[in-house]
Amino acid sequence: MEGKVERDPATRQTKQGCLTMPLKTHLDEQPTLNLTPMIDIVFLLIIFFMVGTKFTELEKKIQLEVPEVGQLNALTAAPEQKVINIYRDGSITMDRQTLTVDELTARLAEARRQYADVGVLVRGDGEGPFQNVARVLGACRQAGVSEMGISVRLARRPE
Repeated sequence: MEGKVERDPATRQTKQGCLTMPLKTHLDEQPTLNLTPMIDIVFLLIIFFMVGTKFTELEKKIQLEVPEVGQLNALTAAPEQKVINIYRDGSITMDRQTLTVDELTARLAEARRQYADVGVLVRGDGEGPFQNVARVLGACRQAGVSEMGISVRLARRPE
C-alpha cells in the first residue's frame, strides 16, 4: 500500500488528478418547532382554571354564613415532649424545676388540658433504683398521658 493516499469519501478526483470537494447545490430544510404539545398543555390549563372557577361560583351560591374571626394567627404547633429527669437520689425535675411525684402529676395533667396528646420522655439515672422510674411512669399514667418513652444510651462494644 505504498504511495496510496487515503482520501475523504466526500472528495472526488478530477481527470487532472486534483481532489475536489462537492459544493451544496440545494438548501437544507430549516428546523421547525413543534408547537402541538405546547398547545395541548395550554388547553389543559385553560380547562383546569375554567372548572376551578365554576366550583368557586357554586360555593358562593350556597346560602351559608361562615363565622368570622377577630385575628388571623397561625395555628400553634404541637409542643415538644416533656422531659422528666430522675436522679440517683430519687429527685425529679421537669422544665428545670425539682418536683415531687404529686406535683409532677398535677403539672402533667395541666399540660394535658392544654394539649391532649402531650408526650413524655423519662430519663432515669442508670445507677439509681428502677422503682423511681416506675413511680414517675405511674404519675404520667395517672395524669392521663398516653405517649411515654424511656431514654436509654447504647452500650459501647468492647474492642
